[in-house]
Amino acid sequence: MTMTMRRHMAAAVILVATVIAGGGEAQLRRNYYAGVCPNVESIVRDAVAKKLQQTFVTVGATVRLFFHDCFVNGCDASVVVASTANNTAEKDHPNNLSLAGDGFDVVIRARAAVDAVPACRGRVSCADVLAMATRDAIALAGGPSYAVELGRLDGLSSTASSVNGRLPAPTLNLDQLTAIFAANGLSQADMIALSAGHTVGLAHCRTFVGRIRGSSVDPTISPRYAAQLQSSCPPNVDPRIAVAMDPVTPRAFDNQYFKNLQNGMGLLASDQVLYTDPRSRPIVDSWAQSSVAFNQAFVTAMTKLGRVGVKTGSQGNIRRNCAVLN
Repeated sequence: MTMTMRRHMAAAVILVATVIAGGGEAQLRRNYYAGVCPNVESIVRDAVAKKLQQTFVTVGATVRLFFHDCFVNGCDASVVVASTANNTAEKDHPNNLSLAGDGFDVVIRARAAVDAVPACRGRVSCADVLAMATRDAIALAGGPSYAVELGRLDGLSSTASSVNGRLPAPTLNLDQLTAIFAANGLSQADMIALSAGHTVGLAHCRTFVGRIRGSSVDPTISPRYAAQLQSSCPPNVDPRIAVAMDPVTPRAFDNQYFKNLQNGMGLLASDQVLYTDPRSRPIVDSWAQSSVAFNQAFVTAMTKLGRVGVKTGSQGNIRRNCAVLN
């Protein structure tokens, strides 16, 4: 075998390995719907903007919905599927019960707006609508806008049991967080960037009350912030009560999240650990100082997140109703 032949074979092996590793990523591309629904992005953006005018909760709700969807069997809109008499869907798993209804609603509304255009009806997946809506919610809240890769199919199943062990808990340490993100092809830097999604949105008192109550308040939390949270979440608080995850700029998608961590104002233990652990602190300090650097890292991480577990061919379809499997 000649050297040239060896090189060609090696290249072929690398190509095959890349295709296998990337899965459906190969079919994702910008302007995927240019030939069938060229205005799909503006249609979705308009629907998201109208929803945001009604309630700003939509921003955090949509970002969180996308994350929860992609981390459970890939970005396939399976989290949007409603339970039936014969099946408990992902959205009704205990770890998803705190997902705000406004996130689901914006996907349903945006998809309805897309399907209202005859040429677009039945041609755009719910998974892609969710990906676009997430980008638009972030941008409309002052965050970075970015080109969304499209071409995902909707998943063929949605079961509560599939959620087990796939979503990060609010009490995880840096090693645990890094491991669960690595399982989805995301680096530690990606994890830190995506954690900043907590710059918008709400969290129920029960997710952090253990840090602020009892004989030993978490020493990594600012005493003033702990007192503020104790006031917002008194003993026997209504479990429906939630507080803003970013107490400084709750309505802006910005790098304030990292500044909060520097000041002991990370709401969840899994937030504050990014600063208290010396291994991740340099990135927190860097992005607290530079919104440009953070925005670039966030866009990179969101693009990689959107490629997780993409369904292609017989692995998926385009749902007629986002909440109902075909």
